[in-house]
Amino acid sequence: MKEGRKTVIVTGASRGIGHAIARCFVERDWRIITCSRGDVPLECKRDPHWTLHVPTDLGDAESLTRFVDEANRVIGDGPLHALINNAGISPKTPFKERLGCLNGEISAWREVFELNFFAALKLSRGFASALHRGGGSVVNITSIAGHYVHPFAGSAYSISKAALSALTRQLAHEFAELGVRVNAVAPGEIETEMIQPEYEVLVPRIPLNRMGAPADVASTVYYLCSPEAGYVTGTEVWVTGGQHLY
Repeated sequence: MKEGRKTVIVTGASRGIGHAIARCFVERDWRIITCSRGDVPLECKRDPHWTLHVPTDLGDAESLTRFVDEANRVIGDGPLHALINNAGISPKTPFKERLGCLNGEISAWREVFELNFFAALKLSRGFASALHRGGGSVVNITSIAGHYVHPFAGSAYSISKAALSALTRQLAHEFAELGVRVNAVAPGEIETEMIQPEYEVLVPRIPLNRMGAPADVASTVYYLCSPEAGYVTGTEVWVTGGQHLY
């Protein structure tokens, strides 16, 4: 990979927050490597900044390994400046109920943790050397639901995000020896395809009196990867419009 532009890996980049994050880095002249279960829009493939997209199921060990190998092949001996662990799922039971402590198969809980938690750990390990070469930054996308009992988020999702918050702190401690910073961004109610009509009842609980936009999360992620945040590690930044205050 040629020297010059910085390089970032973004998971779950085909839509929603992940796509907004990828676009944010593209607009700032970064080279982009992405993965998601689906493909990215055609206009993204035409963008010269979008170096590589690999359709990947990060919940599947073989698929994740293939992505790590392919991305590292493209990076070569060059640096990686940022890894954004954004991909995640919040599944429902066959009866459209969210996975709780008393309902749903335990195997479904394992699927949630495999993608929402273990994938971030595996990817951080898989790109540790490249991040070290780049003096890079890892940003994990957690959630307000990982800190409070959320009325619409299932227990499996919420607990997996709480675990990801804890992982962020431990990674920050261990990766500091590599010169790599690790932080998290915890979004609140962000207007994406995941938001259902019932979420409107939460708006009065948000001090800024509106839901957030994917760009609100993306700009915060970019800040944590920038030199301006060079002394920030082990931190979780709330992007909730103040909802976490209650």
